[in-house]
Amino acid sequence: MTAEERRPEVAEETVPDDVGRDVDGRFERRIAINVPNRRNPTLRRAVDLVNADDDLYALWTVANVNAIERLGMTDHGPVHVKIVMNLAVRMLRLLVDAGVEPSIVRNYGMSPDDAEVVVALAALMHDLGMSIHRSDHESFSLFVAQDKLREILPELYDARRAAIMRAEVLHAIISHRSGGKPLTLEAGIVRIADALDMAKGRARIPFESGSTSIHSVSAAAIEGVSLDRGKERPIQVTVRMSNSAGLFQLDQLLREKLSGSGLEPYLEIQARLGETEKSLLTDFTL
Repeated sequence: MTAEERRPEVAEETVPDDVGRDVDGRFERRIAINVPNRRNPTLRRAVDLVNADDDLYALWTVANVNAIERLGMTDHGPVHVKIVMNLAVRMLRLLVDAGVEPSIVRNYGMSPDDAEVVVALAALMHDLGMSIHRSDHESFSLFVAQDKLREILPELYDARRAAIMRAEVLHAIISHRSGGKPLTLEAGIVRIADALDMAKGRARIPFESGSTSIHSVSAAAIEGVSLDRGKERPIQVTVRMSNSAGLFQLDQLLREKLSGSGLEPYLEIQARLGETEKSLLTDFTL
């Protein structure tokens, strides 16, 4: 395994400051989607098709305008989905290396490479519904993603396999919602990967704009998230924090996503606080 394939630190990018840009200006700062392809030509081709799709990038842009500029929320655009995709693919590879069988292999006799395509496309499209509205965005993501998958998957698979892949991706998308109940390993991975994009870069805009909710403060306390082979279980998730407020992200948000994901037996999760606790607030008025 090469150093690129290990990629222990996945949350490296920050949200671009696109406020006030016109359409062409936003596209000038286009985020390229990439993931170590690990000799998976189908995944490489899928990523190439995604990067060539202006329509898809425009939908991510609208999702981020709704999230950040109109609702004051965290990033839901191309940086977020790129991070979630890399987390998801990394988790799947660690599980497969540990002998865990992806659902698409067990149920359809397809390959772990195909499972990588499922988690990658589901991660990239799981928040497309935010381009319509925050409320029930997970359900909206299904019919937006359906159209994109009908364009992309026939370039990669025959009609039978493309239909199966489309259904598996859509299942993973809907399973990331609150109360979602993944029926596949791949869907559980996407659900957890989404929750693991919690580093401070994602929370920068709402926190710096003056939001002092527990959500923004706790997110600002997360310095980074890394994935490695675990000692007792296949995956060790390490969350580095600058302030103990970050525990809210793990105890409330990650715990909820982990419950019922199907990944509970496979993850070791630990939080590490730096030697000096960083001050995030000087005062707070209710």
